[in-house]
Amino acid sequence: MSALENLRKMPLFKGLGDADLAVIADISVKKHAEKDAHIFFQGDPQEAVYFIESGEVKIYRTDANGKEQVVTLLRDGDMFPHVGFFRKISYPANAMAVVDTNLVAIRITDFENVLLNNPQLTMTLYGVMSDEILDLQDRLEAQILNNAYEQVVKLFLRLTRTHGVQEKDGFVLVKTPLNNSDLANMIGVTRETVSRTIRQLKEKNLILPQEKGTYLIHQEKLTEELLGV
Repeated sequence: MSALENLRKMPLFKGLGDADLAVIADISVKKHAEKDAHIFFQGDPQEAVYFIESGEVKIYRTDANGKEQVVTLLRDGDMFPHVGFFRKISYPANAMAVVDTNLVAIRITDFENVLLNNPQLTMTLYGVMSDEILDLQDRLEAQILNNAYEQVVKLFLRLTRTHGVQEKDGFVLVKTPLNNSDLANMIGVTRETVSRTIRQLKEKNLILPQEKGTYLIHQEKLTEELLGV
């Protein structure tokens, strides 16, 4: 597959013509990150913006005590980070490949020049960033207004939307491998809380844990469970 075809698969670049894509292809560099390898670390000078060609990336932060907080999980076509344009900053979080991952990297200064010369791309990027802000607002609201059980339910519903594949009988398969510690870190609850909630949801046939930390989730019934709490 050519560089132009690879770029055209990225949601951010879908509206661009061949001439604009060619400019981006000229400043792009392909990179490969093996499973569990870091792409960058929190606090490093931000030098590039990345797009996932194939694979999955975990974005997470660590506090002064080394405690991990998962910010988001990214997959094919996603861009990261979403901040730092037109001002020099450090990477706000760590980025680690969850599986073997192929990336497209663009130096931040080169990408800024493309944005300056392409208002359509700039507006598309603005829309992506707005969606990210809304998602973070929803997650903050959940932590403030919902109890731990409801937070776990909302997390599984979010995963069905972002990482789910439709299966039969109304179930959605979340193929991203996540252990209970990963899930707990994503919403700031204890691992024991996640384990207990999963057991309760499994008894109700709403979530069926699969091998290697994947899940079958009945999206409609789980939504009803949340509304009925």
